[in-house]
Amino acid sequence: MPSSKPHIPRGYRAYAVGDVHGRLDLLDDLLDQIESDMKAADRRKHVLVFLGDLIDRGPSSRQVVERLRSYRPHGVRIVCLAGNHEEVLLRLLAGERGLLADWLRFGGEECMASYGVEGDLLRRSTEREALEMIKAAIPVEHQQFIAAFHDTLRFGDYLFVHAGIRPNVDLSLQSQSDLRWIRHPFLDDHGDHGFVVVHGHTISPDVVSRANRIGIDTGAYRTGVLTAAVLEDDRRRFLSATSGISDAAHDIDSAEYAL
Repeated sequence: MPSSKPHIPRGYRAYAVGDVHGRLDLLDDLLDQIESDMKAADRRKHVLVFLGDLIDRGPSSRQVVERLRSYRPHGVRIVCLAGNHEEVLLRLLAGERGLLADWLRFGGEECMASYGVEGDLLRRSTEREALEMIKAAIPVEHQQFIAAFHDTLRFGDYLFVHAGIRPNVDLSLQSQSDLRWIRHPFLDDHGDHGFVVVHGHTISPDVVSRANRIGIDTGAYRTGVLTAAVLEDDRRRFLSATSGISDAAHDIDSAEYAL
């Protein structure tokens, strides 16, 4: 009798990395762990998925983007998904007004500091001047890299996405806003989506591993814990990078933008 457990395609191992948020130290540690884990199963094909929110909040957004933009491990398919933080940055780069103050408050200040522009300078400038400074400071290669991120990856019995999905809506009809921003009602839903959703976006003290979803945003920027899910055949396990460096000044409950 075939197993009812969700499966990754035969011969593959998938890794999904939660919200990095500018923590290059944790990212480097976790990538080392993942590479070692891959070597232990060198006859497997590997897929490595980043679930979005690479940037903002932590101290090293620029360095994280450059690390992954140039990261080309042999024989590994890499997929970067767009989070709400990447969305807001792209909207700012496109010149959209009315986002700047909230973005700076929710991690944009740290992001721009990593690109050599202080938040106080942006606040003292007119909005148009600030948007021009942001666009000038972020290399075109980084802008193009982020703009090419995907919204979802369906792989075997799993769907990888940044925030989640709206329950009881076909995947083809999901809004981009929900894929990048949703919390409730997705988090409260225990129904069968037809696949297991692997997501970040909503911080939890530990991995949330349920029948219908796996949440792996363990709050790297404030807790010093960055988590990856490892999926193979019908099994799931987890890797984590940890550090004593955290930012307790951030409040998990204020994770959403006031947009």
